[in-house]
Amino acid sequence: MHKKIFAVLVSAYASLASIGVVYADQKLTPIPKISNEWSFELTPYLWLPSISSTLSYKDQYINTADLSMNNVVSNLKSGAMIAGEVRYGNWGMMADMVTATLQKTSNTPVTPAPGQTFTVANKATLQETILTGAVTYNLLNNQNANLDGLLGVRWIGVTASLNLVVDGTSTALSDSKAMSTVDPIVGFKGRYRIADSTWYVPFYADIGSGGGTTNLTWQAMAGIGKTIEKWIDVSLIYRGLYYDMDSSKTNGQGLLQKTTFQGPQLSATFRF
Repeated sequence: MHKKIFAVLVSAYASLASIGVVYADQKLTPIPKISNEWSFELTPYLWLPSISSTLSYKDQYINTADLSMNNVVSNLKSGAMIAGEVRYGNWGMMADMVTATLQKTSNTPVTPAPGQTFTVANKATLQETILTGAVTYNLLNNQNANLDGLLGVRWIGVTASLNLVVDGTSTALSDSKAMSTVDPIVGFKGRYRIADSTWYVPFYADIGSGGGTTNLTWQAMAGIGKTIEKWIDVSLIYRGLYYDMDSSKTNGQGLLQKTTFQGPQLSATFRF
């Protein structure tokens, strides 16, 4: 009788142990596993940076423009922000796109002579697109950390336009200016697991130079994230992007000189 009870207890213990092993295998982890299978990630996000820039127009006018996060939000006309990555084994390819159009309109009364009052309507528009693409290679992957090196390029295109119209007259003035540059970049990205949990610290950094008008560009991100399910996690990070451009390389036609974008970013990553 005692032998039968002992056998039942051993069997029950073995069953519970096997369930525990299965549970451990299925335990959520924010660290991706490297395998010889295709994997895909898609990350829509919202980045709300403040913008500080030194502006140049034909080397005749240089000024510093500062837009707070509230200014950017209130003047945002349209935009899209999304990143993606595909991986097979240690190798992968990533891409990131930020595009936004800022527009501000105002009406200013002007009195050129007594009894004459006109309204000058002006509309300033800034359209900017930043594309980053890179090949990645895994350098470290264990239960607590993942680290990839990356080598790629970043393209930035900016178009600024100004339209002035004097209401009630045929007087109008418009001007537009565009620039773009492509720069090679090198860097790293990854995440570090917090205390064997589903929380993690995402990080990213790159640096580049050598483009048509660029002396230096860099980008950096860090924050905190959490894996919700195997197929989704969310993160809140602080992101900074810097450009130092040289107008002398474009015969005085440079639009931006030193520009810094920095602010919070909320992301959701979907894995397939």
